[in-house]
Amino acid sequence: MKKKKIGLIFSAMASFFGPSNPIPPSSFGPPRTDPLTRRNDPLTHRKVSVPGSKPDSSSMEVEKLKVKEAKERKEETNKKIASQKAVSIILRREAAKAVIEYKKKKGNSKKLLPRTVLEALHERITALRWESALKVFELLQEQLWYRPNPGIYIKLIVMLGKCKEPEKAQSLFEMMVEEGCVVNQEAYTALLSAYSRSGRFHEAFSILEEMKNIPNCLPDVFTYSILIKSCLQVYDFDKVQILLSDMECMGIKANTVTYNTLIDSYGKAKRFKEMESTLVEMLRRRDCKPDVWTMNSTLRAFGGSGQIEMMEKCYEKFQSAGIEPSIKTFNILLDSYGKTENYEKMGAVMEFMQKYHFSWTIVTYNIVIDAFGRAGDLKQMEFLFRLMQSERIKPNCVTLCSLVRAYGKAGKAEKLGAVLRFIENSDVALDTVFFNCLVDAYGMMGCFTELKGVLEMMEQSGSKEKDCRLSANITNENDQLELDRGGDEQSMISQALASQYLEAQLK
Repeated sequence: MKKKKIGLIFSAMASFFGPSNPIPPSSFGPPRTDPLTRRNDPLTHRKVSVPGSKPDSSSMEVEKLKVKEAKERKEETNKKIASQKAVSIILRREAAKAVIEYKKKKGNSKKLLPRTVLEALHERITALRWESALKVFELLQEQLWYRPNPGIYIKLIVMLGKCKEPEKAQSLFEMMVEEGCVVNQEAYTALLSAYSRSGRFHEAFSILEEMKNIPNCLPDVFTYSILIKSCLQVYDFDKVQILLSDMECMGIKANTVTYNTLIDSYGKAKRFKEMESTLVEMLRRRDCKPDVWTMNSTLRAFGGSGQIEMMEKCYEKFQSAGIEPSIKTFNILLDSYGKTENYEKMGAVMEFMQKYHFSWTIVTYNIVIDAFGRAGDLKQMEFLFRLMQSERIKPNCVTLCSLVRAYGKAGKAEKLGAVLRFIENSDVALDTVFFNCLVDAYGMMGCFTELKGVLEMMEQSGSKEKDCRLSANITNENDQLELDRGGDEQSMISQALASQYLEAQLK
């Protein structure tokens, strides 16, 4: 049955993709010699050194070195220009704030310059500072030059939706109507989004029905996609099916975003049957092409569940269609191979990334550091930790948790001390996840004196042992890789460690 299901997917893929591009070597063997299309505009020309990889002799050519140096000089110049612009923007924003506050105190708050107020409002909307944004909006309404603008209202409603303030979004919507603004499909969709993001599906579906009865405000694929995404986030698949049927009845076709949302959510929920049928349906449509998000969601679903062979076949099919992998794609592959302890293929992926100049991100480093730590290869793990710092990538709590787990497993108490000294000289924000790892590591080694110190550190930082959970989340923009261990398991570990500590104190 499984083979038949796999065959159905790949037959659909084959009919869609066709033989336009050659299929790359399976399972990420030695990197292919033909340059990828994207290499004409590489992400960066700085190669990432990977332990165990062989240096490329072509990189020593004089001409390439000159090109590399020229690009580095250009990048440095661009960074300086960007820094100067950033400083200018910050100073202008601070000046705008000062002007607003000054004129408020003087009683001239109705004669502010439009640019000053609008910049202050935009800044607060972008930063999701909804309380401050609403105050600036009130100030905007007091200006002599103010005219109601539906675009500003919609931006504020969307912001309030993201901040889970649907009631305030409703108030703004009503104010918008009272001021005579034209309420269109975009405004209704923004209000619907505000309710659905907060899990208020009854109100959201009521707005959807209301939109159907207004000629100029009929819901479109964007409206449905937002509501579908909110339902999927709470795993309400029954409502999703109702919405999909409703779309079909209204003649609204799902787009790539809709399909990607469905594929990603079904994959995370391990509902592979629905995920595969959605993927097949998408591939059969000529007007809805898969993209890199489709590929990443599919690879994450199969790789995260240990279906490595299926993941590799999907990668080959997507790449043969001309869909180029991104750094997130390689992070998914590395994480999947690491979890299945397939370190040879991890090395092949890293070699591929180096050959084609994919710059590592902090997520990449965290995945590989964790993999080496789980394998007990402390030397390579430490090498990568030093390398990421030399590349000016700042370690975070996820990085430190991987180090602590590896040292605890290897019984290296002195190395844990080195990690703590590193933390003292850095500004890494620690959380209960890190302390939980540290308690676990010291407890396994029976270092009860050090364990007492950790508990004191937790109290000083406001962390509580009962709230500790071991869940190191690896994600970004859109990536969403997770390394989770359940809270119940960790609660049992914490209780056991506390008992050991008390017994040692009594002795």
